[in-house]
Amino acid sequence: MSGQGGNPFSLRSALLLVLGGAALFVALLAMIGAGMAGPSANDGGGHGAGKGLNGFAGFARLLEEQGRTVRLSRMEKTAGEPGVLVITPPAYAKGADIERMVNRHRATGPAIVVTPKWQAIPLPAAVRPAGAKEGWVQLAGTTAPQWQGFLDDVGVAIGPMRGGSRWQAQGFGGELPVPAQVLTGSGQRLVPLVAGSDGGILAAYLADGGHYPGLEAMALERPAPTVQGQSLYPLVLVFEPDLIDNYGLARKENARLASLLVNAASNGEAMSVTFDITLNGHARTANLLTLAFTPPFLAATLCLLLAAAVIGWRAFIRFGPPRKTARAIAFGKRALVANSAGFVRRTHRLHLVTLPYADKARTALARALGLARQPSAEAAERAIERALAARSPDAQPFSQIASRLRAAGTVTQAVTAARELYALERKLKR
Repeated sequence: MSGQGGNPFSLRSALLLVLGGAALFVALLAMIGAGMAGPSANDGGGHGAGKGLNGFAGFARLLEEQGRTVRLSRMEKTAGEPGVLVITPPAYAKGADIERMVNRHRATGPAIVVTPKWQAIPLPAAVRPAGAKEGWVQLAGTTAPQWQGFLDDVGVAIGPMRGGSRWQAQGFGGELPVPAQVLTGSGQRLVPLVAGSDGGILAAYLADGGHYPGLEAMALERPAPTVQGQSLYPLVLVFEPDLIDNYGLARKENARLASLLVNAASNGEAMSVTFDITLNGHARTANLLTLAFTPPFLAATLCLLLAAAVIGWRAFIRFGPPRKTARAIAFGKRALVANSAGFVRRTHRLHLVTLPYADKARTALARALGLARQPSAEAAERAIERALAARSPDAQPFSQIASRLRAAGTVTQAVTAARELYALERKLKR
């Protein structure tokens, strides 16, 4: 015996498969557009996604745990969006690129620039310890940045910190992990925020005439008088990266300092924080997928997805049995006549019907009256009218009806005349 096989998928299972596949496809497009489907940015670099000693992933995680909105920026246009922008350029970055990004962002939010110090390489396989995680690096020396075109009046230097390993901020201090290699800054426009035990500037903000209450309260020295009318947000320079990088954040004092720097730069406001990684080689250009999931085009994308969902639901749920498509031209004489009449009516060629019909009616009447074949159409019509006058004196003459039919200019006139001829023919055939 063999039974008829049933459908292996129920209606609900098929619906879940379709919806799940569509959702995964849309999520994949969104990930590709956002750059999440590409290689990981945790490549051992000194930026917001780096999890090595020289990276700042811990700084980003700290701010996120404190309730701030934190994101990584792979596009330079993000520099113009509101919020705190943290820039961690490498030593080989172009100063003009940093200057352009900082100037663009300071119109919408504070900027924090962290100078690099460490040369780091991925852990070699030969010395890779058990349990080493992705992004861990080995420090291989130091290099001071040379950013020609960005704050050329500010100098940087790397050297040992004399007098100990402590740094000092307003009201508290902490330890540096490697006091033998400390990067300090110098410049007349710098207002110190963090200093070393030898007085070297480890972090400062730029005194460019603006009024920055949060930073002025944190400053170690009395800042210069402000100039009225300055509307830019502050620029904070962290010269010693070990104050806030993963290496330094192993100490809670450094974590407190990192949080305080962001709060002071934002003047206590709960601003979002964006870590730029475009200058670190992770820039991504805009494409159609990026635009599709970016306002204001996101609204159009959502409308398209909603329309696709409605169409899919309409295709999935059938309303009644399927309708059989009718033939364009039906079978039978009636359909043929109707199609021909419709064609004549559309082309306004009524004479193609009225003239033959008048001739046919004349022939039929002559045969019905038993008239011999006449030499011409006019003679036949006169004979029909004489016979008609003898049988039905009150009947309308045939020639008049036939003339109206031949001269009909509208369908109504043609039909009226044709009916009169047909009635006359029936009357004579009784």
